[in-house]
Amino acid sequence: MAYRYGEYFDGPDPLAAPYDVRAALDEMGDAILSGSTPVHALRDLLKRGLPGTQDRKGLDDMLREVRRRRRELRERGRLDGTLEKARALLDKAIGQERAELFPDPSDDARLRESELDGLPDDTASAIQQLSSYEWRSAAARQTFEELRDLLRREVLDSQFKGLRDALAHPDPAAMERIRHMMSDLNDMLDRDARGEHTQAEFDAFMAKYGDLFPERPRTLDELVDLLARRAAATQRMLASLTPRQREELANLINQALDQEGLAEQMRRLGDALQARRPDLAWNSPERLTGEEPLGMGDSVTALEELADLTQLEAALRQDYPGARLDDIDEAAVRRALGRSAVDDLEALRRIERELEEQGYLLRRRGKLELTPKAVRRLGETALRRVFSSLDAGRRGDHDQRDAGSAGELTGSSRPWRFGDEQPIDVVRTLVNGVRNGGLRHRPGGTAGGVRLSVDDFEVAETERRSAAAVCLLVDLSYSMALRGTWAAAKQTALALQALVAAKFPQDAVQIIGFSNYARVLQPDELAGLDWDMVQGTNLHHALLIAGRHLDRHPDFEPVVLVVTDGEPTAHLMRNGRSAFEWPPSSETLELTLAEVDKMTRRRATINVFMLAADERLQEFVDELARRNGGRVFSPSADRLGEYVVSDFLRLRRAR
Repeated sequence: MAYRYGEYFDGPDPLAAPYDVRAALDEMGDAILSGSTPVHALRDLLKRGLPGTQDRKGLDDMLREVRRRRRELRERGRLDGTLEKARALLDKAIGQERAELFPDPSDDARLRESELDGLPDDTASAIQQLSSYEWRSAAARQTFEELRDLLRREVLDSQFKGLRDALAHPDPAAMERIRHMMSDLNDMLDRDARGEHTQAEFDAFMAKYGDLFPERPRTLDELVDLLARRAAATQRMLASLTPRQREELANLINQALDQEGLAEQMRRLGDALQARRPDLAWNSPERLTGEEPLGMGDSVTALEELADLTQLEAALRQDYPGARLDDIDEAAVRRALGRSAVDDLEALRRIERELEEQGYLLRRRGKLELTPKAVRRLGETALRRVFSSLDAGRRGDHDQRDAGSAGELTGSSRPWRFGDEQPIDVVRTLVNGVRNGGLRHRPGGTAGGVRLSVDDFEVAETERRSAAAVCLLVDLSYSMALRGTWAAAKQTALALQALVAAKFPQDAVQIIGFSNYARVLQPDELAGLDWDMVQGTNLHHALLIAGRHLDRHPDFEPVVLVVTDGEPTAHLMRNGRSAFEWPPSSETLELTLAEVDKMTRRRATINVFMLAADERLQEFVDELARRNGGRVFSPSADRLGEYVVSDFLRLRRAR
């Protein structure tokens, strides 16, 4: 059969390597180990962005850009530009008419002047009254027509973005087409409300009127969203003016719509849009602080963009319960920040999505949790960081040099014996079969395989490694958080857990946390573990639990490591309750040292990692070392993992 191979087009490449989110998990791990929850750690990561990923911006970078754009828009101008321009054109037309009438001594000229003197102060009322006035001055007539064209363009542009340019030159046919468009649009919205609208109807509408909508919406819902946001911005513009300005501009708008026969259609459209999008801020005032007067269309555009930026800012902050990157409107990001910001957002979404899909994060009942896979990864990362700080000469396995049944390969082999679990040495096994006459031949003399017997098998010899029962006792008291050593203690516990799981799977490790009480900590809860806001450092209880772990593994080598920043201040009473006292009572110290003596009789050396330069603690650990023979270390918090791991390796190697 002939096979042809080529590029795969039917969806994502099924053989592509999984998206590497390990660096993102490591970044989250630092925050989680410092006491942050997984949801807050993920949120902080997405806000910062992931370093080294093609300089992709984080949410904070986008947020700063959004706020900068808002400041620019607010300082762009003021909202009464159309009123100001309309008044200026009206005053100009009246002045031109008066200049024409002044030389004329007739009574008609005086009557006209009297009519001009009696015009109301309200611009809209004055324009309404002058709409039937017979202008004597051709220049004044032209200026007044310019004023009416201005109002028509600004009013329609405030509702339909882009119509201002379409109406730059007065054209009765263009206005008639706009009337038909609005009628068809309202009819389509009515049919959609009755459930009778189809996509084909919308496509036909856009084929006929698409040039009036530069945004090129693809569905009726997209068109409604565009028109509703702009209509709401118009309402906000009116709400932002003074009461007198608002009344005057509203009258101008109504007058312009009435004159063009669009008032009823615009009312129908406004009611339909507000019913469909009541969630928009329709009447919330917004201040612009600039000096340049903006036209009505430009004002509405500025307020529309400000509303988009306000909503986008709220979504980018991600500071509400259950926040997800999917809540961020991609279209709003594109409008406000451009295409590159959409790519940045998609990169962040992929991090969030892949962390869940690849099994590192689990969303349960709205709460984000680390999975066991994520905890193992954090432990491996913590261990790599520890080893990176160790000298190469100090690294090594805890092994014995005589050949045995587990460990690294020695390079030699031996005959297989019943019960052996070592890997088969395939090469030597086949050579033995050939030497012992097991080579078979096909007709014609070609080789046909090797027949093996039990005596032919050999196994690869490995170094023997002894098993250890490891107890790591970690102080959970509140003082660990106050001194800034809590994250280092958790990272150390994770590193030791990862080291034992990867390098010494035959070991039995138990991590015990202690404050007023002690408890066994499961590997999966280590990363998200928090300190205890209680009084008491109950090392007595922790040693009791560690002793039971050692007793369950009598043939294992005992390894006990203690990480603490304070002397024992609590012990376990006979009734199972914790007794706390500061300064420590003699009973607490006696019971704790009694457990130390039991550890000594078990041949378990206790090494203490002291994270505070406290005089009482120093006296206690000195007595512990004298009675047990263990060692005392005083590492800084950032070197705790290095000390614990290297000491563990030294103990096992010595054994």
